[in-house]
Amino acid sequence: MKSSEADILIVPGYTNSGPDHWQSRWQNKLSSARRVEQAEWSKPVREDWVERLVTEVNSAEKPVVLVAHSLGVPTAVHAVPHFRKKVAGAFFVAPPDVANPAIRPKHLMTFGPYPRDPLPFPTLMIASRNDPFGSYDHAEDIAKAWGALLIDAGEAGHINSESGHGPWPEGTMVFAQFLGKL
Repeated sequence: MKSSEADILIVPGYTNSGPDHWQSRWQNKLSSARRVEQAEWSKPVREDWVERLVTEVNSAEKPVVLVAHSLGVPTAVHAVPHFRKKVAGAFFVAPPDVANPAIRPKHLMTFGPYPRDPLPFPTLMIASRNDPFGSYDHAEDIAKAWGALLIDAGEAGHINSESGHGPWPEGTMVFAQFLGKL
């Protein structure tokens, strides 16, 4: 699949993805990409975030490819049962452990626990060995439950602009390969 053949939905996490974040850069480069905007980025409510994503997916004209980072991952997974349109695939990056009571801010726990049913579309997940919001073991566990392919990013932090992943050319290459196989 070419990017022009899909509606690429950028699903940011807590506080949104700033202009230097790889998600924002991809959105600017890919003509068929658009951000799923949330009414409240700094005080997320799971039901509201899920509903907004479901609306975007169900109004898509082409097959959807989800590109979710951080809190966007549980948002996407909780939305799956409500999708009426075809999701061609999902590209998940840095899934937080939203069931961990040590997560901050604490209200992010309202996005947990993750559903553990296999996902009905191809899913590629990239996780870091030193992500402060979720362990690699946790990412490995949920990837296995979902039937997702997990890629080990090494010690890459939260895979955002703060951890040095603004342009993130390696992610761009992996995403292009993933799209090509859909």
